[in-house]
Parts: sequence; C-alpha cells; structure tokens
Amino acid sequence: MPELVAVFLFIGVIAYAVLGGADFGAGFWDLTAGGAERGRRPRHLIDTSLGPVWEANHTWLVYCLVFLWSGFPTAFTAITTTLYVPLGLAALGIVLRGAGFAFRKASLRTPEQRVYGAAFALSSLLAPYCFGSIAGGIASGRVPAGGNGDAITSWLNPTSVLGGVLAVLVCAYLAAVYLHVAAGRQHEPGLARYFRDRALLAGLLTGAVSIAGIFVLRHDAPRLFHQLSHRALPLVLVAALCGVAGMVMLRGTRTSGLRATAAAAVALIVLGWGVAQYPYLLGTHVEIPEAAAPNATLWVTVGVAIVAGLLILPSLVLLFRLAGRGRLIPADHASADRPGP
Repeated sequence: MPELVAVFLFIGVIAYAVLGGADFGAGFWDLTAGGAERGRRPRHLIDTSLGPVWEANHTWLVYCLVFLWSGFPTAFTAITTTLYVPLGLAALGIVLRGAGFAFRKASLRTPEQRVYGAAFALSSLLAPYCFGSIAGGIASGRVPAGGNGDAITSWLNPTSVLGGVLAVLVCAYLAAVYLHVAAGRQHEPGLARYFRDRALLAGLLTGAVSIAGIFVLRHDAPRLFHQLSHRALPLVLVAALCGVAGMVMLRGTRTSGLRATAAAAVALIVLGWGVAQYPYLLGTHVEIPEAAAPNATLWVTVGVAIVAGLLILPSLVLLFRLAGRGRLIPADHASADRPGP
C-alpha cells in the first residue's frame, strides 16, 4: 500500500513539472522579452496563454503536499524542518508571482506594469530553482530521517545547484515550445519563430547542463548516479530521444505532437529520478514503507484521490482544451495592441 501512495504522489510531481513548469517558464521569457515596445507582443501572448490556466496548474502542488503530509508524515516533517529555507522562498515566489501577474493585467500605467511584471518574472525564476534544489537535496541524501538537518548545505550543494539550474532551463524549454505552438495557432508567424528560436536555445542548454550533470552526480550523489545509469537508464534514453525529436520538430513547420513530445521528455526525466530513488523516499536512508502513515490513513488518502480525480480531471481537460482553442481569452486581451510593461 505505501508504494501505491508513492505512485499517486509521483503522478502529481510529474503533472506539476509538466504543467506548472511551463507556467514558470513563461515568466522567464517575460523577463527576457526586452523593453516595452520590443517585448509587447511576446508578453501579450504570455498573458493570453497563461490567463485561463495559471491557477489550475498549481493545484498539483497542493495535491503533492497533501499526499506527502498525509501519506508520509515523518518524511514531510524531515523535509520541512531541514529544507525550510528553499520551501519558504518557493512559497514566497509563488505568492509574488501570482500577485504580479494579476496586478499587471489590471494596471493601466506603464511604471506600475513594470513593477508588477518584474515581480512576476523574477519570482518565476526563484520558485522553480528552489524546487529543483529541494529535489537535489532529497535525492543526494542530505535530509536526515529525524529532520532538523543543515539548513544551508541541504540545498546549497552541487546536486541541488544542478537540480535548480535544470529546473529553470526545463521550465523555459517547455514554455517556449507551448508558446511557439500557441503563436502558430493564432496565425502569428513572427511570434512563432521568436519562441521557436528560444525553445531551441533552451533545449540545447538543457542538454549541455544534463551532460555536465553526469560528472556532478558521479562525485556528489553516487547512488543516484548509479541508479540513473542502470535501473533508470531506459527512461533516461527515451527522454533524450524525445528531446532530440522535439528539437527536430521545432526545425520543421508542423507543430502537431510537438507539445506532447516536449512534455514526454520532461515527464520521463522526472520519472527516471523517481525510479532511481526507489525504494527510498529520502535519499539513501529512509525507505517508502518506513515513512508511511498507518494503512487506514493510506486507504483514505487513495480513496479521496480517486474521487477527486473523477470529479476534477474532466474539468481540467475541458479547461485546457478550451484554452488551447483560444475560447477563454478575455475580451480586453483580444487585440495585441494593448500596451505591455
């Protein structure tokens, strides 16, 4: 039963990486779009693409937290009493990011839009970096079973830095791919090329950092490196093939299947990390059954997840389908002539 709950938990992690990750990545491209005039059209596309779905994407974070503290309370305690600094920074980033995104859309004056836009964009870098560093700290065994580990070295270490940088790059890649497809569907060839070039750049950088990360993990997280190069190797190779296929598709003119290919590459990398971690929940010293709640709690948790899935997943699917077809764009965003920050 504990393994089943862990599977449910990891489904949420993958969903948040693919959906929330693209959400964060859009903030990265907002930050690098340039001045008010040069960045007007890219920022408009980001606004109209994120507006209908950005809150829904982060329901997966709530899902993951609920499953972690309900299904594995000892692990939740260990993580929160050790990695409270990056967790607090990530929470702050999410709050500032949401506030900046909402207030920027409601602001009429350019100086105010710039302030709120900066809060949105910078927080979009802070949150994924912190989540990546948390994953690195857990995977490298720096979270003690009893909690209260080192509040600094637990997330400021080579594996955590690698995880944070990769998280930012992966989010940027996903967002650029999604925005490239969105621009094509809105018959904006100039914007489609703009985000295609950025997707290619982000993909190349992600590949380069991933290769460099092999040497980092070999020295700083030997068990994780061993499992990634053995048990999880098929997933890593398929993820690499999806990444290459996505880059090839970006060079072409058709976008059919491009978003799914990019999402599959990211999902397989996250899944590979989970397979490499198994059977441990915390690094190399706490196995999944050891951290699990009583069976009665686990059964209730799974039951609630199934019921919630039956009720909520159809709504999310409908939301994304309508948003993808442009049917949820507010009237005040119907024209790209609206000035950006």
